[in-house]
Amino acid sequence: MTDMTIEVEIKEIKEMLDELNRKIDTLVQDRETLAMMVTSQHSLKNFLANEPDLYSMRDIKVRYR
Repeated sequence: MTDMTIEVEIKEIKEMLDELNRKIDTLVQDRETLAMMVTSQHSLKNFLANEPDLYSMRDIKVRYR
């Protein structure tokens, strides 16, 4: 192999690693977002369960004739 070929291959490997790092960062961020959403859901569940309903089923029913 020539030095030029090795340099090109190293550059391609670096580009692949950069792409993999971006994908890993995205996956980690998605997992963190999901974890925050689940935590919020659990935190709000008890709070909202104890709150009175703003509307009854009768209020929100729509009748069509």
